[in-house]
Amino acid sequence: MPNVPAASALPRRDQIRREAARLFAARGFLGVGVDEIGKAVGISGPGLYRHFAGKDAMLADLLIGISERLLEEGRRRAGGGDGPAAALDALIGGHVEFALDDRDLITLHDRELLNLKEEDRRSVRRLQRGYVELWVDVVRQAYPQLAGPSAEPVARAAVHAVFGLINSTPHSLAPNPAQGERVGLQRDGMASLLHALAHGAFAAAAGSVAAEAAPDAAPDA
Repeated sequence: MPNVPAASALPRRDQIRREAARLFAARGFLGVGVDEIGKAVGISGPGLYRHFAGKDAMLADLLIGISERLLEEGRRRAGGGDGPAAALDALIGGHVEFALDDRDLITLHDRELLNLKEEDRRSVRRLQRGYVELWVDVVRQAYPQLAGPSAEPVARAAVHAVFGLINSTPHSLAPNPAQGERVGLQRDGMASLLHALAHGAFAAAAGSVAAEAAPDAAPDA
């Protein structure tokens, strides 16, 4: 997924999106006013209404937008045509990029989903289900041990576990030594680690199913 360009190169609506995401993530949706978002992008609070109907519309735009983007990008990566293993590797890579480049949106999703209007929340949930199902299907193709009906819950649990692992990066990347935080992994190192851990989690899930399916190999007494 492409990196977000510098603020000066962004259209006004995208500037508002970026600053709204930053402020909502830092202080919470309910703790940020329209005037403050406007000030962050250099326009009056009322001027924002030329781009968004209000603060609720900004939050919906951010959370529905990232859900649409993840699903669209996931479908593109999964359809690369190089086989299930390559498709899974591409999916992992895409989600890692998202987690490292859009940490404010991860924070918003974790914390502010309930502040969406019901209709918007249903839209996000629908898109999320599509994204999860895409991953589950690819994981079960990449690991034949997870392909059977009885193994589907294991594959699904592994997908959710990997999402939780990768999405934890807002809490573990880019420390601020000035605030007393310890030095941690830089972006490339974190990306490589998350990639390896995700593959390891799926391999472990497949291995657990294979172990349960294996007959008891202990010798008779």
